[in-house]
Amino acid sequence: EASAKLKDLADTRAELAKKKKEVQSKLGSAQKLLNTLTAQEKAALASEEQERATRASERVDLGNTKAASGRAGAAFAAAQSKIGSPYVYGASGPSSFDCSGLTSWAYAQAGVTIPRTSQAQANAGTRIYSQSDLQVGDLVIFYGDQHHVGLYAGNGQVLHAPRTGTVVRYESIGNMPFQFGVRI
Repeated sequence: EASAKLKDLADTRAELAKKKKEVQSKLGSAQKLLNTLTAQEKAALASEEQERATRASERVDLGNTKAASGRAGAAFAAAQSKIGSPYVYGASGPSSFDCSGLTSWAYAQAGVTIPRTSQAQANAGTRIYSQSDLQVGDLVIFYGDQHHVGLYAGNGQVLHAPRTGTVVRYESIGNMPFQFGVRI
């Protein structure tokens, strides 16, 4: 019986090694193709991706989730008014933002001062560990080192300033490693 299990394991390993080789080959081919593109073609591809993400953000269904409080609702409404604003590292509004710049600016519009960085914002209120307990306007902390933050928008969506080359937009909360929420 053990010999049969070992043979099955060896067969599975061989099959996985074959699949890995195929994937690496396809990845190598894709990289070669990408390397043949001019800077202008690469910029056009990046622009198309950004436009697709922005269009998807405009069509997002937020459902009927209610705001956590008047302040959270006001902060969320302020952030919504900045959809389409460009991401700029270190910016905190009113015309461009990084992730924590957007959230601190939005809460400031609601009359609430929160810390400027995502790591400090992670400790600014009551932690919520279950995504099902999140309410609109709650801060949502991502990644183990807590380097990204957004505002919960309802229906599994977050409103955030993702990264350089993007704009303030909605995105599925599942696209990043959720750590916890923070209710201000």
